[in-house]
Parts: sequence; C-alpha cells; structure tokens
Amino acid sequence: MDLQEDTKTKIIAVSKTFLMKDIQPLVQHGHKDFGENKIQEAISKWSDIKEKNPQLKLHMLGKIQTNKVKFLLPLFDYIHSLDNLKLAQKISEEETKKNKKLKIFIQVNIANESQKNGIDVNYLNEFYLKCKNDLNLNIVGLMCLPPQNKEPTEYFLLLKKLAKDLNIFNLSMGMSNDYPEAIKCGSTHLRIGSEIFGKRN
Repeated sequence: MDLQEDTKTKIIAVSKTFLMKDIQPLVQHGHKDFGENKIQEAISKWSDIKEKNPQLKLHMLGKIQTNKVKFLLPLFDYIHSLDNLKLAQKISEEETKKNKKLKIFIQVNIANESQKNGIDVNYLNEFYLKCKNDLNLNIVGLMCLPPQNKEPTEYFLLLKKLAKDLNIFNLSMGMSNDYPEAIKCGSTHLRIGSEIFGKRN
C-alpha cells in the first residue's frame, strides 16, 4: 500500500514484534508514524533511533499498566488505548512531573464485548469530560476495535458519530484487514502492520 501521507488519513506502521532491520527501510523512506504494543520492547528498539530522528512519532497501541506509564511518557507521542479512569489519572500525574503532553485517543468498547477493553459507550461522555476538564488530558480522538467476523462499517460509523457528538474528529480505526472500510467511514489514523511488514511469526 502507498505510504504517502498527502491525504488526511495518517498511516501508523505497526512495528510490534518486528526488528529494527525490518523497520529501518521505512524510516529511511521518510515514514514518520510507528506503532508499538509493549513499552519494554519499544524502549529497547526505539530509544536510540528516535533521539537521532526527532521527526519520528511513536504511537502506543496496546494495553497500558499504570505502573509502566512513567516509562512510556519520555518515548511515546500518542496513546491510542486510554481505557479507564485510573490510567487517565496516572497519565495526568506523569505529564505534570515530566512537563510533557501526549496526544491521547480514548479506546471505546464499541460493541460492548466483555473480552475487550475500552470505555462503555454510555459512559463515554462523562469519561471524556473528566479527562479533559479534571485531568487536563489532551484528548484528540477515539479508537475502536470492531467485533471480529462482523461487518465493521456500522461500528466505524458509530465511532464517528460519538466523536462528532464530543466535538473531536480524530478516529483511530482500521487495520490491515478492514482499512478500506475505515477510510470510507472517515478514519484519520490507520493502524497497519502485516500489509506493510508482512505476516508476523
């Protein structure tokens, strides 16, 4: 797929589990946005290269434990997986300590699936206002993972409506298997791994 970012849709190259030798050609090509799922793996892979290439932006896509937030803040620029109040409070604390603001997406449990993380749709408005007004977090958008084996369009459109109701317009939705539908529904941030790097082992 074309990695140019001249459209309004940003492509996050999901580099989790891939080695820097696999990622380096993309960095040299000028791609700026990369996604990781684990903080420790990201630190070992990205610390040096990010220092040498300050234009690179690192996106945290995976579940975050509150005790790891202090390690996450220096390296990452975006969080796509804010999914509970305790985590929001910890991020706010660390941002104050380190004098750094992250761009944050709230992860929404768009289909109310018990096995998935994310904020319940019915609690989203209250959660968003708490994050923004009480904790002073820079909430830039919403993220979702639609149910597997279901047509994703209705869930993408619901996320778009929820974001519009909150007056935020960034939408982190669409992966290698459903990005064409996500683009049609107005995704601003695609999370693409295997379509760029090939299948994971």
